[in-house]
Amino acid sequence: MKIGIDGSRAFLAQRTGIEEYSYQVIKHLIETRQCLVSTTQVVLYLRKNQKIDFDLSADEAGLPKNWKIKVLRWPRFWTQFGLSLEMLLHPVDVLFIPAHVAPLVHPRKTFVVVHGLEYEIVKDAYSIWERFYMRYSIKLSCFWAKKIITVSKNTKKDLVELYRIPENKIEVIYNGVNIEKESKDSEQYKKYKPYLLFISRLEKRKNVAGIISAFEILKEKYKIKHRLVLAGRPGFGYQEIKSKMNDSEYKDEIIEFGFVPEDEKFNLIKNSETFLFPTFYEGFGLPILEAQNLGVPVVTSNTSSLMEVGGSSVAYATPTEPESIASAIYRIISDNNFKNAIIEKGYENVKRFSWTECANSIIKLLSS
Repeated sequence: MKIGIDGSRAFLAQRTGIEEYSYQVIKHLIETRQCLVSTTQVVLYLRKNQKIDFDLSADEAGLPKNWKIKVLRWPRFWTQFGLSLEMLLHPVDVLFIPAHVAPLVHPRKTFVVVHGLEYEIVKDAYSIWERFYMRYSIKLSCFWAKKIITVSKNTKKDLVELYRIPENKIEVIYNGVNIEKESKDSEQYKKYKPYLLFISRLEKRKNVAGIISAFEILKEKYKIKHRLVLAGRPGFGYQEIKSKMNDSEYKDEIIEFGFVPEDEKFNLIKNSETFLFPTFYEGFGLPILEAQNLGVPVVTSNTSSLMEVGGSSVAYATPTEPESIASAIYRIISDNNFKNAIIEKGYENVKRFSWTECANSIIKLLSS
């Protein structure tokens, strides 16, 4: 059997959500190599100038002997032209797509991971072109796929209700979380303490404007001493967010970083007092687990998959109500008993999610 894996999203310089998922899944598929019989060949498709960077002791680039890398040097429309042509000229038995979109030419056994339907739920947080492209490319991919993998029960529910996908075509396989807690300690972020932290793309869907409004309430009503730190690349609606920051009475206490590399990210989280993730919609919500793993309490939304991932280990807020977000934050920073309780619950919650189990479940599905 020959399995092809789209690795084009996994090895970008600045990984966020879906890219991080692709990276971790491929890394753990390689690490669990014993789950694939030696007669199975695996081809990992990359774009030009990409290379895997796993620290593994194996053969070529850390790959098992039955794995190989195939670089597709297609400059634009890599999936629909480059990967389609590869499927036509050198077909595989099984194709695994970790990030939404399958190529036009694909084997009958194509497995697609759908992370979320944010563009259908929070429509005004996307451009018309983004909504059009995502809706039709993901719908077609779901139609073509032998099996769809979703990262939460909530995304499965959305696919069934919005796209009329049969339930038995969808398999829920949860994300994992990187459980390594050791990172080089840095003084870089300690000078901002105490601070509340948001890390993700700075875009409308992430409710950054609502976080700023909640911070203003905390300053005015509760007189907190904390700063607000926002870290991430700009996304759709960033100019509105930037204007809100600049217009805030507390703009000098709102600190904006750009994209934060993985090793620095853990230091930034570890030194924060509360991690904020009250977004409008998430397919999973991996940042919640990253914060909990480092012993940082989390405020998140009572919507989408976030309640599924957070369980009873987070403080919930209504994302459309800044007062609700502010109240949830204030409860954590003012009530040590509550704060310590959800920190302990957070450590337990993280144990439910494993990249190794995720990879093993995917291998089992691809081999079926």
